[in-house]
Amino acid sequence: MEKLDLTKEYKTYFTAKTTPEIIEIGTAQFLSLTGKGDPSGKSFLEKIQALYTTAYTIKFMFKQSSKDFTVSKLECLWWFDENKFGGLSFSETPKKIARSEWEYRLLIRLPEYVTENDVKKGIETAFKKKKIELIKKIEFYEMTEGKSVQMLHTGPFSTEPETLEKMACLMKENGFEKNGLHHEIYLSDFNKTKPNRLKTILREPVK
Repeated sequence: MEKLDLTKEYKTYFTAKTTPEIIEIGTAQFLSLTGKGDPSGKSFLEKIQALYTTAYTIKFMFKQSSKDFTVSKLECLWWFDENKFGGLSFSETPKKIARSEWEYRLLIRLPEYVTENDVKKGIETAFKKKKIELIKKIEFYEMTEGKSVQMLHTGPFSTEPETLEKMACLMKENGFEKNGLHHEIYLSDFNKTKPNRLKTILREPVK
């Protein structure tokens, strides 16, 4: 039985250059869980645990029917109250807005053959086994980002503004405006990888 590796199946989605680039991203589907607050806090980590518990439950459901796949990388959309914190460029926001003010949507990409009903079954099964209340809040989520500017960021999250500034320059050169939420794809496990070795794709949908 061949195992589907989503990072190989969707190479454009899961790879980025070390310089800003313009790409086109199609529709994708995910397991999703929303929240607000500091990503270094307990709540954020608990949500990640609930998400992965459910993702592996769905994986084993499909493995039994000979459709095995590798559970995908963790991703996250980030945003804040623009009425409260308007006027900042997106390269300034990580430095000037407290972590407690950020809202987020954690994501794990799913194969195209996994349906919304499959996700509902996976959630029910995962909750019965683990009794983690957060599992009940997990959603099936679809997203089409379309035209986007992205870049691979290497290093700690605290230096992301430097990468975002380079992306902002490319957006300005092309007359682009933001057209979606700030998107991060964590190619490294930030709980096990040293900060200076972290690799993260930063993506901004544009128009």
